Amino acid sequence: MLLSVVLDVVGDFSSVAKLGAAIGAGLAAIGAGIGVGRIGGSAMEAIARQPESVGDIQTNMIVSAALIEGVALFAVVVCALVVFQ
Repeated sequence: MLLSVVLDVVGDFSSVAKLGAAIGAGLAAIGAGIGVGRIGGSAMEAIARQPESVGDIQTNMIVSAALIEGVALFAVVVCALVVFQ
């Protein structure tokens, strides 16, 4: 209902697409920051509980953070493609 009203008011969809892309890029950056922060916090708790497994925990933490950052980068690139097309 609301979407159809907005689309009726806006004749040119490029401004709406750019607004959506900007919101999407912001949400991707915020989501990546939250995800990496939670990984770091959980890793510190795990290291505090089992200090002898620091190497394994750090390795898993770095791999998980890299995957999250990769997904966020893809999201920002898709949003940038929407803006510049």
